[in-house]
Amino acid sequence: MSKQIRLQAAAFLAVILILAAANLRVPVTRAQAQSAAAMSTREARNAAVVEATTDILKETSELRELPILRPVKSGTQSRDEIQRFLIKNMDEDSTPAQLHASEVALKKLGLIPADFQFRPFIISLLTEQVAGYYDPKRQEFFLADWIDLDGQKPVMAHELTHALQDQHFNLRLFEKWPKGDSDAELAAHALVEGDATLAMAVYVSRSPLRILSLMKSMGSSQSASEELDRAPRALRESLMFPYREGMQWVQQLYKREGWPLVSKAYKELPQSTEQILHPEKYFAREAPIKVTLPDIASTLGSGWKRIDMDVNGEWSYYLILDEYLKSAQESKRAAAGWGGDRYSVYEGAKPGSIVITQLSAWDTPNDAMEFFDAYAKRTERRYHDATPASNLYTNFSTKWQEGRAWRTSEG
Repeated sequence: MSKQIRLQAAAFLAVILILAAANLRVPVTRAQAQSAAAMSTREARNAAVVEATTDILKETSELRELPILRPVKSGTQSRDEIQRFLIKNMDEDSTPAQLHASEVALKKLGLIPADFQFRPFIISLLTEQVAGYYDPKRQEFFLADWIDLDGQKPVMAHELTHALQDQHFNLRLFEKWPKGDSDAELAAHALVEGDATLAMAVYVSRSPLRILSLMKSMGSSQSASEELDRAPRALRESLMFPYREGMQWVQQLYKREGWPLVSKAYKELPQSTEQILHPEKYFAREAPIKVTLPDIASTLGSGWKRIDMDVNGEWSYYLILDEYLKSAQESKRAAAGWGGDRYSVYEGAKPGSIVITQLSAWDTPNDAMEFFDAYAKRTERRYHDATPASNLYTNFSTKWQEGRAWRTSEG
């Protein structure tokens, strides 16, 4: 689909996701924020966070079976401070050119609106959702200063699991992923976030009082998640993947051999979202097929250049299909035969001139044709004025008012 934006420390999002499975919501109301601010000074709150960090780190270490190798510095930050961290983190992880390439690819595929402002929205979304974060660069943990402490202890368990991961597996290795394989990057993040989310769930389940405290913090008013609610579906689902699908995948490892197998996965990383969605393929070490896609910039003509080259993977192909098929079962079935792929994004000198080429490999000829047919159906549903220009068994071309698409199946 497009290069995944690195989402460090989206702890509050993880709480929302794990509770969503139980049809619960996590509101952070203005009244709660004002109450938390009125209850204590920042100094007193910092002291409370430091004390809670010591206790929760100790318990999380025990339940996650990762010894504490060093203390974790902790404190609180204001909304402005957290937003500055998020912006700095994003700017360090993704260049303006990379963000631009992601944005134009998402728009060309019809996954976000043409007038959607990608970078500002991501910043706004994370500022709204993040209640705390662990920074591997500074090896420090910070909690939002406007949220009630007791209700955020699950967030602390999640983020302090990241601190333990960092001490044992070096999370800095996940900071700068090799360019050109976002699918493998997303799979690795599913391990990291799925691990922390499962540890958080175990932490909460240990005490009925924690569940009650968490539910009390949730309150009865509407959740303050306007940005998350209005996010384009494909973007929202991609952001949720490491937490939701990641936790489900880590659970499969845990059921087999407990936390030691989860820890072992940091040395034997999942290689694709296919392996996350189908754990048996991870256990069988079914590696993705490496696909090579030629650069056609010179063929397109003067002024054209390739601005991105990446891997969609099974998860992104599911999202690409289902955006217009509107049938999760059909879309998942069509994407499930994925074996490997690569795509390129080209931009011309004329504003709005974008071409995307894709080459994919599938497990069987039937899998390839199933995806081929589903993608043809998706294209026709996306472009209401689309009409078939040619239709052979292995080749299909569609044209519409704004352009034309070609699909071909070989092998």
